Amino acid sequence: MGNFSAVFASLDPKIAEQVDYLIRHIPFAVWETIYTTVLATVLAYVIGLPLGVLLVTGEEEGVRPLPKAVMRLLNVGVNLLRSVPFLILMVLVIPLSRILVGTSVGTKATIVPLVAAAFPFVARLVEGSLREMDKGIVEAAQSMGCSPLQIITKVILPECRPSLLNGFTTAFITILGYGAMAGAIGGGGLGMLALNYGFQRTHYFAMWVAVIVLVLLVQLFQTLGTGFALRSDKRVTRMKKKSRKESGSFPRETE
Repeated sequence: MGNFSAVFASLDPKIAEQVDYLIRHIPFAVWETIYTTVLATVLAYVIGLPLGVLLVTGEEEGVRPLPKAVMRLLNVGVNLLRSVPFLILMVLVIPLSRILVGTSVGTKATIVPLVAAAFPFVARLVEGSLREMDKGIVEAAQSMGCSPLQIITKVILPECRPSLLNGFTTAFITILGYGAMAGAIGGGGLGMLALNYGFQRTHYFAMWVAVIVLVLLVQLFQTLGTGFALRSDKRVTRMKKKSRKESGSFPRETE
C-alpha cells in the first residue's frame, strides 16, 4: 500500500495524502454504505410492502375492500411523505432518531430518515407492480373459494415476483443515493467521505474516488437485481426453453 501511495507522492504530495486516507478509510466507508442501505431497505419493505398491498387490495373492487375514508387517508399520507425532499426530511426526523436510536448523528441515526423517506416510495412501487397483474387470475382464485389472505400470499405476490424484484432493486439504489446525501448531517459511509473529507476540505481526488465507488456499487446491485428478476420471470424461462428446443438443444420427441 505504501508503494502505491508513493507513486502519487512523486506527482503531488496532496494526492498522496488523500490516497493514504482512502486506503485506511474507504473499505469501512463501503461497509457502512452497504450496511445502512441493506438495513434501511429491509425496514422500508417491512412497512411499505403491506402498505402497497393495502393500496391495491383495499380498493372498492379489490379482494379485501376497506372504507373509503381509510383508503383516502392512506393515499394522502403516502403522497405527503413522498413530497418532502430528503434533506428536509432528515432534519424533521432528528427528534425521532434521538428517541429510537439515542442519537441524531452518525451511521445509526441515518437509518430512521432513510426508512421514513423510503417506505412511501416502496409502497408506490409495490402498488404499481400489483396493478400490472391480470385481474383474471384473481377472479379465478376467487371463484375457487380462496380467502383474501390466500389470494394475496399465494396468487398476487408470487405472480408479481419479477416486477416486485425490479422494484426492490430500484428502491435499493434509491436508498443508496439517499444514504450518500446523509453525509450532510453527519451520516457515515461514502457520502460522508465525499462531502466532509472530499468536498469541504477541497480534497477533490478523494471525492471523485468516492463517487466512482458509489457508481460501481449502483452498477453491481442493478445488474444483480435485474438478473434475479429475469430468472424469476416464468415468461422469460419459457421463451428460453422454447428457443433451446427449436435450436435442437433438447432431444425431439419421437412419434
